[in-house]
Amino acid sequence: MTIFSANDAKSRFDQLLDAARRDPVIIEKHGRAMAVVLSKEHYDELLNMKLQRLRAEGQIGIDAGDAGRSTSYDVTQVGRLSAEIKTEARKRRQ
Repeated sequence: MTIFSANDAKSRFDQLLDAARRDPVIIEKHGRAMAVVLSKEHYDELLNMKLQRLRAEGQIGIDAGDAGRSTSYDVTQVGRLSAEIKTEARKRRQ
């Protein structure tokens, strides 16, 4: 993986694009990673993996519902449930 400073990324943009065609490039500002530049092919692969995972997780939910393993919620509980899901997602990312 290649690392460019933000200043180098600006001044050597053509080189950054060439490097990104081979491997993802990390852009750092003040020594901290701020962004990643990657080829369109790598980006498409990531999107495809994300879509496959979403479909698989959706199918798990459908299968659980079909098997009677589901929970019913009324409209007043949706806000609380949404907050719990977001909290759990944040924990998993850490």
